[in-house]
Amino acid sequence: MPILSYKCKICGFRFEELVKRHDERVPCPKCGGESDRVWAGEMYSATGKSPKTCSGKCSECSGCH
Repeated sequence: MPILSYKCKICGFRFEELVKRHDERVPCPKCGGESDRVWAGEMYSATGKSPKTCSGKCSECSGCH
């Protein structure tokens, strides 16, 4: 399960969330609004692979599965 970064569309709050799937909808923990995934930063994998920068193209990467 990956830990992904999100930003709320309503209040702008940035947060990280542990999710089961990369395409899971995650509400803002501050206001409950809809959030967008932030496609930047380091991606860490439970598979033991070295961390790498997330490209946002999950179908081409096995880093967070």
